[in-house]
Amino acid sequence: MPPKSKADGAKKARAPAKRKLAEEFPPGEVLTDNAKKKWKLGSAVGQGGFGLLYLDSSGSVGTDASYVIKVEPSDNGPLFSELKFYMRAAKPSLIGAWMNSRKIDYLGVPKYWGSGFHEKGGKRYRFMVMDRFGVDLQKKFEENGKKFPRKLVLQLGLRLLDILEYIHDHEYVHADIKASNLLLSYTNPNQVYLVDYGLAYRYSPEGVPKEYKEDPKRCHDGTIEFTSIDAHKGVAPSRRGDLEIMGYCMIQWLCGRLPWEDKLQDPLYVRDSKLRCRDNIDELLKSCFPSENLPEEMKKFMQEVKALEYTDKPNYAKLRGILLQGLKTIGATDDRKLDFGVSANDTACGLKTSPFQHPIICLPVESRFIFENGHTRSKTNCSG
Repeated sequence: MPPKSKADGAKKARAPAKRKLAEEFPPGEVLTDNAKKKWKLGSAVGQGGFGLLYLDSSGSVGTDASYVIKVEPSDNGPLFSELKFYMRAAKPSLIGAWMNSRKIDYLGVPKYWGSGFHEKGGKRYRFMVMDRFGVDLQKKFEENGKKFPRKLVLQLGLRLLDILEYIHDHEYVHADIKASNLLLSYTNPNQVYLVDYGLAYRYSPEGVPKEYKEDPKRCHDGTIEFTSIDAHKGVAPSRRGDLEIMGYCMIQWLCGRLPWEDKLQDPLYVRDSKLRCRDNIDELLKSCFPSENLPEEMKKFMQEVKALEYTDKPNYAKLRGILLQGLKTIGATDDRKLDFGVSANDTACGLKTSPFQHPIICLPVESRFIFENGHTRSKTNCSG
């Protein structure tokens, strides 16, 4: 489901069945993490049906906080799922070593700063401390008339390849890449971070990749307009799935709309539209862009993704080369400055409607978390 606006998300969501509602702690509540470090809760800056997001006021004045603290009842699952990823793959030392080995100035993976349990009033809560971020790209996308400049899209693609190569190398895939899960740095508007690892999947525990297996109970997991064909079939997330999702995001950012967005409540329609487009990438791009302005780099990118087997390791260097060639085509370079302005010469959209239609029974199971910047996260499972 696409993220709702701040106004739409103002109502407090009901917690899904079997999940306890969050209780808001007063400012000044002190939490002690597993390493015995103390964190002081500041004001609550985000809320959902079963979790809250607070500024950390341990070493800051007012709202000048560098960290945020997620808190939810310990019996709930979303934060537990994220914690597994952060504790294994997002420690500052790991991220720092990777940046040094790749000679890059930053990596858009949030750092894990601590976690633990907190008891109050006979109830137990789980918490995690992470970096604080600014606005999400979905808000910027909408402010820009649902279109990003081609240079910006290619630069975002290069940053995403850095992120995905890192998390893939650490045995995880993200499975829910989208503009609302990409946040600008709180202090540097030229840095973007991939957040929300609630659907992150350990695809290769101890270096052994999981095998391809379709599970009808998992069909259509993720965000419906972007999720991979594998996910539509109930297959566990994979590296090729992350890259497929990334490709859909880039195409949408360039032209404003994907061919199947007219029937997002029909997962089988969306799945079959993606299958048709994978089989004919030229037709996918022609349905989205005027023929005189087709982004050749997106064709090559999607062809590379199409050629990947389920357990294949992507050639990240080759994919970077494709995006860099795209920058060269438009007379640009990766200056690592993110300019969200749209010019008249940027790629336009010539979207045509996809012909696929299927009857469907859709049973949504949604969990939303409203963040400081107003974005919400939702997950929908549907069966036909």
